[in-house]
Amino acid sequence: MLEKIVQPLMMWYDRNKRILPWRENRDAYDIWISEIMLQQTRVEAVKPFFKRFKEALPKIENLAECPEDRLLKLWEGLGYYNRVRNMQKAAIQVVNQFDGILPDTYEGLKSLPGIGNYTAGAIASIAYGIPVPAVDGNVLRVIARIRMDDRDIMKQSVRNQVESDLRKVMPLKEPGIFNQSLMELGATVCVPGGVPHCEVCPVAEFCKAKACDRVMDFPVKSGAKARKVEDHTILLLLDGDHIAIRKRPQKGLLAGLYEFPNLEGHLSEEQVLEQVKAYGLTPLRIQPLPKSKHIFSHVEWRMIGYAVHVSALDSPSKEEMMFVGVEHAEKNYPVPAAYGAYAGYMNLRLGQEKYREV
Repeated sequence: MLEKIVQPLMMWYDRNKRILPWRENRDAYDIWISEIMLQQTRVEAVKPFFKRFKEALPKIENLAECPEDRLLKLWEGLGYYNRVRNMQKAAIQVVNQFDGILPDTYEGLKSLPGIGNYTAGAIASIAYGIPVPAVDGNVLRVIARIRMDDRDIMKQSVRNQVESDLRKVMPLKEPGIFNQSLMELGATVCVPGGVPHCEVCPVAEFCKAKACDRVMDFPVKSGAKARKVEDHTILLLLDGDHIAIRKRPQKGLLAGLYEFPNLEGHLSEEQVLEQVKAYGLTPLRIQPLPKSKHIFSHVEWRMIGYAVHVSALDSPSKEEMMFVGVEHAEKNYPVPAAYGAYAGYMNLRLGQEKYREV
C-alpha cells in the first residue's frame, strides 16, 4: 500500500508545494530553524519570525554566541522557549565538535539537544539526501487514514512502526521530497481538525478510510490530560509612560523571560493597593482591567489585572523590578504572549503583533 503512494505523491508535491523561505535552498541550518519553529506553530505565523531570525543570526556561530535576552527576544511570540534554548545548546556543540556545520548523518543530528527522530529525519533527508523518514503529526494522520490504522498515534511504539514502514519504501533518489510531500499533504489536504479535501488528494484511490467512508474516524488519538488551572492577578505599575517589569526565575515555566509583576489568586483592589505599598511604592490611582486567559500545554492561567499609577519619586525597594519605557521594553525585553492582553493597555506590542504587516 505505501509503495503505491510514493510516485503520485511526489508528482503532486512538485506541482502544488507552497513557496516557503526555508525551501529556497537545502541549507541544513535553514531547515533546522524552520522545523523547530514549526513545532506547535502555523506556517504563516512562522514566516516573519524565520526571516527576522535569519537576518539577526545568519550562521550557526551567531546563534551559539547570541546573548540570552536577545535570543529570547528574537523568539518572542513563538512560545515554548525551551526550543530556542536547546537550539543554542546544539549550536554551541556544533561549533565545538563539528566545525560549525550540522552533522551530515542521522545519528549525528540526533546527538544534538532538542533534535529528535522527526527533526533529524527532516534535516538528513532534505539537506543531505539520506533516505530516512520524518514522521510528525501530519504524516501519522495521513498514514493512519490510508491504512485505516486504528492504533493510538500517541504511543511511541506506533510512531516507531510507522517510521520503520516508511523507511522500507523511501526513495533513494530525493527522499527529502518524499518526506516533504507527506508533510504537505497532511498540512494542506489531509488536514487536522476538519474535513479533509479528499477530492484533490493525489493518493485518494489508495486510501482505505476514504473507500470505507470513515476518514473522520482516523487517526485514533488518546485524550490529553486535563490542564491545571491557576488564578493570577497582573499588575501594570505605571510611572508616567514607564511600566514596571521583572525577570522570571531561570527555571520553570517561561524561565528567564520578563513579565509584569503578578500575584497568585484573584485579588481585590484593596489587596492590590496593600501589595503595591509593600513594594515600597505609593499608589495614586487604580483601574481594574479586563479578564484574560492563556493556555499553555499543561496549565491554564485565568487572569485579572489592575493598572496602578504610582508616584514618580518612588522606586521599588522589596522587589527586583525596573521601570522602563514602552519602546525600550518592546525592543529589548522578551515578554511572553501570555501577558498580551495587558501589554495592549500600554500599546506594548509583543511577538507576532509586531510582524503582522510584514
